[in-house]
Amino acid sequence: MFEEARRLTGHENYVVIGSLSILGTQDEDELPTEMSMSNDIDCYTKADPARINDAKNALGEGSEFHRANGYFLDPVSPSLPSLPDGWEARMTCIEQDKVRVWFLDPDDAAVSKYARSQPNDLRWIRSGILSGHISLPKVKARIASTLFLDAEEEARVRTQVDADVSWFGTVKGRRKKTVKPERS
Repeated sequence: MFEEARRLTGHENYVVIGSLSILGTQDEDELPTEMSMSNDIDCYTKADPARINDAKNALGEGSEFHRANGYFLDPVSPSLPSLPDGWEARMTCIEQDKVRVWFLDPDDAAVSKYARSQPNDLRWIRSGILSGHISLPKVKARIASTLFLDAEEEARVRTQVDADVSWFGTVKGRRKKTVKPERS
């Protein structure tokens, strides 16, 4: 897909945000289904973000590419997600055939997903917490350097993170109780 996007836009560098940014960190087979099941790849061209729209008709939702492959390019703006300071330096890059795809760090993606707090975003985050792909302490630390849309968004993020810290403590406690020590 990105090779075709390069042909259509003339750009070689893409940034993937959203759920599928997790694909930059692990082999897809090792990821929880809840983190990699999205069929839309939220991305933009790194040097000129609006140029991603040049690929929308050929690779976007409802396109022939989408019908043939089951997934599609979803052009987004870099200003869409609420992200913590330093997020660009934490991205990972995968290069193939002159195309470089940059992926958000999972903890940065989690901050953005907390800002949205949609049910699918919260499922993605909890799956990442359980699998070890998301670190609640890192997320909490990064919230302090995030410029949120408004006070309501920031309050929603802090409330949801606190709820997940509590939830994870409960889940972790249940896991410890179900593990029985071996008898000698």
